Amino acid sequence: MQNNFKDESRPRKGDTEEPNETSKRKERQNRTSGWMQSLLQMGLGESFLRAATNIFSVLAIAVVIWLAQAYFLQPGSKVRGSGEPPQGPTPIAAAPEPGFSAPLDISSIGILRLTDPHTNVPSRPRQEIEKYTVQAGDTVIGIADKYGLQPKTIFAANYYILLDDPHNLQPGQELNILPVDGVYREWQAGEGLNGVAGFYGVKPEDIIDYPLNHLDPSTIGDYAHPNIKPGTWIIVPGGNYQYHAPGQVPLGITRTNPASAQVGGPGACPAVNGGAVGYGTFVYPTPKHVLSGFDYSTKTNHLGIDLMGNLGDPVYAADGGVVVYAGWNNYGYGNMIMIDHGTGFQTLYGHLSAIFVNCGDNVTQGQTIGSVGSTGHSSGPHLHFEVRTASNVIDPWDVLPAP
Repeated sequence: MQNNFKDESRPRKGDTEEPNETSKRKERQNRTSGWMQSLLQMGLGESFLRAATNIFSVLAIAVVIWLAQAYFLQPGSKVRGSGEPPQGPTPIAAAPEPGFSAPLDISSIGILRLTDPHTNVPSRPRQEIEKYTVQAGDTVIGIADKYGLQPKTIFAANYYILLDDPHNLQPGQELNILPVDGVYREWQAGEGLNGVAGFYGVKPEDIIDYPLNHLDPSTIGDYAHPNIKPGTWIIVPGGNYQYHAPGQVPLGITRTNPASAQVGGPGACPAVNGGAVGYGTFVYPTPKHVLSGFDYSTKTNHLGIDLMGNLGDPVYAADGGVVVYAGWNNYGYGNMIMIDHGTGFQTLYGHLSAIFVNCGDNVTQGQTIGSVGSTGHSSGPHLHFEVRTASNVIDPWDVLPAP
């Protein structure tokens, strides 16, 4: 009798490896688990995880770099212009289908630049003397900047119009504009080239050789008596122009020596002995402490500040002292007052509409001595204020308090 009982305890064919693999996997898991438990018991588990993470990151970066190098070093990725000859015949690109837009290959066309419709034409040296008509709002500095010149050159080429005073600039005037910095002057009978050149700090050849003077070196003759017709206007290129003294009230007008003020006009005073002495400090001579018009500038020969004021506003003595000039001035200041403070300083107040003090009066700091006006060379009501010493006109902002 055949026994049909099957022993399930024996593995069937094909099933003998599965229990072995399972037991081996469980054995490896047990070993790994035991190893991790040992690391955790020693306190090294967290350190191991961090180290493993770092190692994995480094390996990942290295793989990325390797792949990038492998890609860019392929023959088809070489940049045009590298100097290597092309390998094999150059393939002809197929015509793109209608509506197809190929991506732009920047490496084949270089750096892109936007189109600039404006062209900057470099300024060329001017070869002739130009004429400029003064417009409303113009200043000597602004005109000089327009032509790339120094302000002194504007005065030096237009003395008989401006008289070295920026207040004399008026709309409608026609000014000479030189092509270079220097002096424009009329040659006088009896002048010598050595003397004229030395006065302006240049060499005689600088004047002779300048093209616009049209002087012939072969016919100029003796430098002491040059063959230059009197009345000829010449340019002294690079000449150092000195402002004319008559355009300014002379320095050194004090209570004991006011004689020099007599050239200024009828407001000059006689000598005064004694009198008030100031504090040596200054206050603002107007209620408004704001500049209105020209600032102090040796470049434009404006040796004071124009302070804002309405017609008739009070004008105060900036410090105590004695009045050494009170009246009209012939050189553009109009009605003018000067005070000698007895401290080495004198102050000047110009363009006044009214004067409330007389020659020789003692005044105190802050006393009202006149009213704001627009007399003399003035384009509107303001106070022209100067601070002087025996040898110089100083910047008033250096001695006035902060506004």
